[in-house]
Amino acid sequence: MPQSSRTPLYMEQYFPMAKNAPPQNKTKKTLPLTTARRLSIRTQGLDNHTPVSSGKEGTTQVVERLGYVQIDTIAVIERAHDHILWNHHPGFTSDMLGELLAIDRRVFEYWAHAAAYVPMADYRYYLPRMATAHNWRRESLFRKENKKLVKEVYERIRHEGAMASADFDYQDAKRGTWWDWKPAKRALEVLFNTGELMVSARHRFQRVYDLPERVVPGHVNTQAATPDEAARHFASRALSTLGLASLPQIRKLYANHGARKALDDLLEADEAVAVQIENQEAPYYALTATLNNTPRQQKNHLHLLSPFDNITIDRDRLLDLFDFHYRIECYTPAPKRQYGYFTLPILWNGSFIGRLDPKAERKSQTFLVRNIVFEPGFKDYDALLPALAKALHRFAAFNGCTSIRVERTKPGNFKTPLNRILKNN
Repeated sequence: MPQSSRTPLYMEQYFPMAKNAPPQNKTKKTLPLTTARRLSIRTQGLDNHTPVSSGKEGTTQVVERLGYVQIDTIAVIERAHDHILWNHHPGFTSDMLGELLAIDRRVFEYWAHAAAYVPMADYRYYLPRMATAHNWRRESLFRKENKKLVKEVYERIRHEGAMASADFDYQDAKRGTWWDWKPAKRALEVLFNTGELMVSARHRFQRVYDLPERVVPGHVNTQAATPDEAARHFASRALSTLGLASLPQIRKLYANHGARKALDDLLEADEAVAVQIENQEAPYYALTATLNNTPRQQKNHLHLLSPFDNITIDRDRLLDLFDFHYRIECYTPAPKRQYGYFTLPILWNGSFIGRLDPKAERKSQTFLVRNIVFEPGFKDYDALLPALAKALHRFAAFNGCTSIRVERTKPGNFKTPLNRILKNN
């Protein structure tokens, strides 16, 4: 199972969800659903109207804007974290992220709602979460049963420098059989969860671990935030990232158990505003600064989004705000799949209008579109198909492919014209 699909224990055990009673609101602003959608898209930087700098600086800006970029191991196309950053930063290349992690130290890895790259500037806000990891059931049990192993793994890295789990893949008489790879790898994960080790780099996507004092730059504030400070920071991060969100959505994004009090504090300080969205029963919230900059309608923007993109990751929110029912089917047995193995939501002019099932066949450099399914009622094909062809050419190139083949579409009569446009462009 990809590491990002694992649910961290703190989400269920050590960050218990409080009752969902909404915070008390002094004021409430009513928004049309179309405006709410625009705000969500604009704050994500997906409206083609939110420029970023070139190169690594632009990549850093995107990570800081989004608050986190989810890591995933599925490689049927470029991995999710690279795909996400490319959508939000058209000039992105995967080496930029590797350098920001291993050289520039502008990002680090830890748990948001899942394994993620997060801004190094947020380090102090993750320290309370790391402190609680000592009490996570699996971590505490493993450490109790493997006290010597955990200490020896830590000490070896402290004395010998950064190491990957593969560096522990041996046995000999002197060291003992406890140097087996699997328990050593688990020890590394425990030490990572508790913050005693950090990921200093990735080699061929494998984590390399080192001590925090050798990873965190000297200028970064390492004074642990209080739990209340961290909760308020993550609540503000969630609203800044999402544009607007309900209390359960804020909690979900960062597994934020203190979200309700944090939101009350933001409302009291007039940093946030309660929002009633058209046709939505649950109250939503937005940063005051977000509502003071309501975006105009943007046209002719199309994105083939990752299933783990920040705007798509909360499937319930996606349904509520965009009326788009989406589930990833890579864990569904093939005969039961409705759309495909790893379908990408298609965002077009503020609406989700379909999904596309891709595969990068790297040996032949062919980008295979196994299936495209448009939403019922969508009719704007004359405008969409040229934009979709252009997006497919860009995405294929990002995946190292030089040709594109569309196998199926639904409705089926759009396969031939799409292939014709692709060939002529």
